[in-house]
Amino acid sequence: MTAPRIDTDTLRRLPKAVLHDHLDGGLRPATVVELAAAVGHQLPTTDPDELAAWYYEAANSGDLVRYIATFEHTLAVMQTREGLLRTAEEYVLDLAADGVVYAEVRYAPELNTNGGLTLTEVVETVQEGLAAGMAKAAAAGTPVRVGTLLCGMRMFDRVREAADLAVAYRDAGVVGFDIAGAEDGFPPADHLDAFEHLRRESVPFTIHAGEAHGLPSIHQALQVCGAQRIGHGVRITDDIVDGKLGRLAAWVRDRRIALEMCPTSNLQTGAATSIADHPITALKDLGFRVTLNTDNRLVSGTTMTREMSLLVEQAGWGVEDLRTVTVNALKSAFIPFDERRALIEDVILPGYAAAL
Repeated sequence: MTAPRIDTDTLRRLPKAVLHDHLDGGLRPATVVELAAAVGHQLPTTDPDELAAWYYEAANSGDLVRYIATFEHTLAVMQTREGLLRTAEEYVLDLAADGVVYAEVRYAPELNTNGGLTLTEVVETVQEGLAAGMAKAAAAGTPVRVGTLLCGMRMFDRVREAADLAVAYRDAGVVGFDIAGAEDGFPPADHLDAFEHLRRESVPFTIHAGEAHGLPSIHQALQVCGAQRIGHGVRITDDIVDGKLGRLAAWVRDRRIALEMCPTSNLQTGAATSIADHPITALKDLGFRVTLNTDNRLVSGTTMTREMSLLVEQAGWGVEDLRTVTVNALKSAFIPFDERRALIEDVILPGYAAAL
């Protein structure tokens, strides 16, 4: 591919949509330092720049389990109402500054109860912080719509509780559900009762699959559990040989099942070898509904602008490619159809037309 170079300022101005981004993986380093001091939590360093570098280096292990272990310090400062309010509000403001106009933020409420907050208090506090951030972003002329995905941790036994919360708060900012955590050895079907409950209640969900584990995890997430999207899904390429799609790959492409792909994160966990060879490009060209995401902005030292820039510089992407994955994200977002269409027609397409 040969696409004209796109400068960083242009990329930053492009309207963006992100479906796969973890709240506890996107804190500001300075905020982690300040909140850690307030709660008496010891960090590897109290210098914000050094802490950011520590996160990035610690996550570059090529191992998903070690990557997840870096969340110890962010979660430590997200156990109080004050910590949750601040991190949720800043989360929204940081996305708005990066040109994001639609986002789905995910987190596991059970991981924020060590300070005495109940699950419902966690959800309501995060929603309050997100609402404050959206109000400030709108007032600043950079509106961003943020919906919440509640997560159950697949290696623990509270997934059904998290699913119940998603049902209870679906009219209060929660738009869907996910399971997260170590993938290998913890198949999604272990929590089939939660997914069946969500389907009965008409609550959409995505499932992390095809990252640390291969095709069986994707098959189970889709055909057994009924996921509407797949988190990561890079291993779907195992079912594609010389451009010929196997039955599962064809199902994913033909049913327009969105793949929430996170290039930098996938390099860190060993799910991909380079940006140039990341499956997102080949899958896009084969007609899959791929979307571009950050996963964890602090841990991966990234932003949506940076992810776009990497694909432009190292994989030959142009503005039309970026528009494609952005529209893909809105098409598969868990908000109502009329809201998705309005964002595409009124914000996304005009924004990209101005850059072409």
